[in-house]
Amino acid sequence: MTDRKHSRLWGEATAFLALFLDNAGVLIFLNAILVFTFNFPADIVLTRMIPGTAVGVFMGDLVYTWMAVRLQRKTGRKDVTAMPLGLDTPSTIGIAYAVLGPTYVATQDAVLTWHVGMATLFMIGVVKIFTSLIGGWIQRNIPTAGLLGSIGGVGLMLLGFLPMIEIFNEAIVGLAALGLIFAALYSRLQFPGRIHGVVAALLVGTGIHFALGWGGFLPDYQPPSWDLQLCLPVFSLDFFRILPQSLHYLPVAIPFGILTIVGGINNTESARLAGDAYRPRDILLTEAVTSLVSAFFGGVAQTTPYIGHPAYKKMGATWIYTLATGLLVGVGSLVGLMSLAVGLVPRAVIAPIFLFIGFEIVHQAYRESPPAHSAAVSLSMLPVIAGLVTILLGQFLAGLNLSAQALPDRLQQLHQTLNLLANGFILTGLLWGSLLAFLIDHKARLAALCAAVCGILTLFGVIHSVLPSGGLYLPWRGDGAAHYQIALAYGILSVILLILTGRTDLQKHSP
Repeated sequence: MTDRKHSRLWGEATAFLALFLDNAGVLIFLNAILVFTFNFPADIVLTRMIPGTAVGVFMGDLVYTWMAVRLQRKTGRKDVTAMPLGLDTPSTIGIAYAVLGPTYVATQDAVLTWHVGMATLFMIGVVKIFTSLIGGWIQRNIPTAGLLGSIGGVGLMLLGFLPMIEIFNEAIVGLAALGLIFAALYSRLQFPGRIHGVVAALLVGTGIHFALGWGGFLPDYQPPSWDLQLCLPVFSLDFFRILPQSLHYLPVAIPFGILTIVGGINNTESARLAGDAYRPRDILLTEAVTSLVSAFFGGVAQTTPYIGHPAYKKMGATWIYTLATGLLVGVGSLVGLMSLAVGLVPRAVIAPIFLFIGFEIVHQAYRESPPAHSAAVSLSMLPVIAGLVTILLGQFLAGLNLSAQALPDRLQQLHQTLNLLANGFILTGLLWGSLLAFLIDHKARLAALCAAVCGILTLFGVIHSVLPSGGLYLPWRGDGAAHYQIALAYGILSVILLILTGRTDLQKHSP
């Protein structure tokens, strides 16, 4: 009995550690991207964004804990495992690179940028509440290659390539952490004292970082601040004033909102197969409402049920691990503990974790899609590459105090084309992947519909916006004629597909 109790407690502790570190890691990388990549003021991130974002995790994990207790009482079983909930990694990184960073570079106004982030999260929450009601229909009718492929591009480019830059910025620390994390997560190697491999990487990597810093081997080293300060999230409606200007980030909000709802459906089914039958509507509405509420307290990242309920169940976890995670993330943010952790852990240490997550997202995109749709998955990733290039190019131009208009004409044309491909890249990838998946399945009419939708969205700047900011506009108010040309191109593609469909139908019915 004692061994069984010890095993159960160890399982709860391991599950709590895994879930807590996932959430802490997202916050650490959000801070690192904004502060070190875009020179965003750290105090706004640590005292406003992180506490507000933690509100969603706190509420969501408490609700999921209550659901597990309710299911436990209903079934009389003691082994019910709560659904894990936390911050969605791809959308958090995507919003940092595609929304918050560019807004700050353009305006140099940290408070305005924060409010834009709140407005974007608000839109994501609204999208999630709506799609939670029709999530099953979306899952049945939108090809998996389109849904997961575009996010797979985020995993490969934003969670894979960009963290690799952070690793090589501090190679000794980064590669040491990379080796430990890959050994733990891919080789399943056991570490001394049964310590979790991720924890070992954090301890070893952080120790090396501070040793090199104190020894004078890191030119940009800054001693850690051990100050704790009360960081109470404050309810605010200020972001509503800039909501109209934030609408051009709707193409970012829609795919991220849809994807987490579809992911929530899959995760709920995974939990049911593992023995814990939660009502899908309860799970989906919880993640939607907590994301929405978080925006009113300064949050900039959405919550979502995590993949891996069966793994947490196999560890022996019940409802205790979600309760502990919710309390530590929530209370820890209030007293500044989360901000302290975010400031202490070097980004070169946390980067390999996101590299692993990025690889898993790419793997899932190909695994969950039919093998014949692999080309559609690959196609849907291409707009994300344009997004990555524009992010890096924007950093170079900002560092040199140059605008795109200062470039030679030929480079200006290249820059404009990259912007056209990058603006709305997640929604573009979803539509491109769906178009090719429908073609592969000989559903040319649906492929033609996808092309027509692309053309209509292009006219209004939802995708391929001609504005450098990626903003929306009425067709007759867009700059130049590029949006008309691209919309016409999509229209011609749609007609070609419809003609080919007609010829195919005639061939089928000819004697």
